[in-house]
Amino acid sequence: MTETRIGYSSYQIALHWIIAALVLFQLLFGESMTTVVDAAENGAAVFPADQTLGSAHFWVGISILALVFVRLTMRLISGAPRPADRGPAWMRIAARGSHGLFYLLLLATPIVGLLAFYIGDPWGDIHSLNKPVFIILISVHALAALFHQYWLRDGTLKRMLSPGR
Repeated sequence: MTETRIGYSSYQIALHWIIAALVLFQLLFGESMTTVVDAAENGAAVFPADQTLGSAHFWVGISILALVFVRLTMRLISGAPRPADRGPAWMRIAARGSHGLFYLLLLATPIVGLLAFYIGDPWGDIHSLNKPVFIILISVHALAALFHQYWLRDGTLKRMLSPGR
C-alpha cells in the first residue's frame, strides 16, 4: 500500500461521503426494519411507510457493504495519504484503531443484518448493538476531524473535502 499522496482521490472522497450518508440514513430510519420483522413474527399488519423504510434499510445495507468493498479495493490499489505528523503518538494510534473499527463495523454490520433477516436471533440483537457503537465512533471521528482542523490546523479535514495529488 503506497502512502505518497497529500490527499485522497475524488473517488475516495466521494465514497467516504456516500457511505457516511447511507450510514446516517440507516441510523435514522433503521428502526422500521425492527417494526417490519416484529409485525411479521406476530402476524400483524405493517404500515406502508414502515414497509418502505424496512425495505430501504435492507437495500441500503447491501449498498454500504458493496461500497465498502469498493473503497477497500481502491485503498489497497491507490493507498492512502500519510497521516498528519502533528500531535502525540497516541493520536496516530487512536486514528488507526478507529479507522480499523469503522471498516470492521461497515463490513460486519450489514453481514450480521443479513443473518438477522434470513436466520433471526441472536443475529438481530447483535446487529442492534452496532447502532450505539456507530453513533459513538462517528461522534469521536467528527470531533477529531474538527480538532485537527481548528486546533492543530494540520489539514487533515481538508484531505477529505478536496482531492490531493
